[in-house]
Amino acid sequence: MVRIKRGNVAKKRRKKILNLAKGYQGAHSRLFRLANQQVMKSLRYSYMNRKQKKRKFRQLWITRINSSTRFNQTKYSTFIYNLKQSKILLNRKMLSQLSIIDPTAFTNLITTVIK
Repeated sequence: MVRIKRGNVAKKRRKKILNLAKGYQGAHSRLFRLANQQVMKSLRYSYMNRKQKKRKFRQLWITRINSSTRFNQTKYSTFIYNLKQSKILLNRKMLSQLSIIDPTAFTNLITTVIK
């Protein structure tokens, strides 16, 4: 069998990985083998953290809504339950924004829902 030298293909592959590894510390940005390991690890972390980001934001929105509802003498759980019962389709992100930007409108929403 004749030995096939990869030439351009190998160079492009290595260059792609080293470009992804730019900014990493020390040899992790310069040596292909270390850079490849580090890039694979960082891609795994970024995949994981995209999922965790969604969880964290939902948690933040719920915390904000809870503090606003407690300020208006009610609980988060009863507020959400009454929202669903009155068929108001606002998600937690919008409720959180409303509680921050326009607290009077949020208070009016609570009074209409709780009745």
